[in-house]
Amino acid sequence: MSVVIVGGNERMAGQYEDICRQHGCKAKVFTKESGSLKRKLGSPDLLILFISTVSHKMVISVTQEARRNQVPVARVHTSSATALRAALSQWAAAS
Repeated sequence: MSVVIVGGNERMAGQYEDICRQHGCKAKVFTKESGSLKRKLGSPDLLILFISTVSHKMVISVTQEARRNQVPVARVHTSSATALRAALSQWAAAS
């Protein structure tokens, strides 16, 4: 399963990838908008948005691209490791 994480803390990007690996997922982490994210997203199985650390403009562009590619979006309010684990386990239970 592939996961794209948008937002979060730059220093925790490595931890986000490790947590996804523990759940059997490959992860791409974008903490900042560097260029166009539309081309970089690809077609993951799940898109996780850390709402508290992402600009409104970035949320709109990423969710529009997710809708276009029919990718489910998990909106998580905090960018903590525990919140990421909860989102991944909830997604695994739902699918």
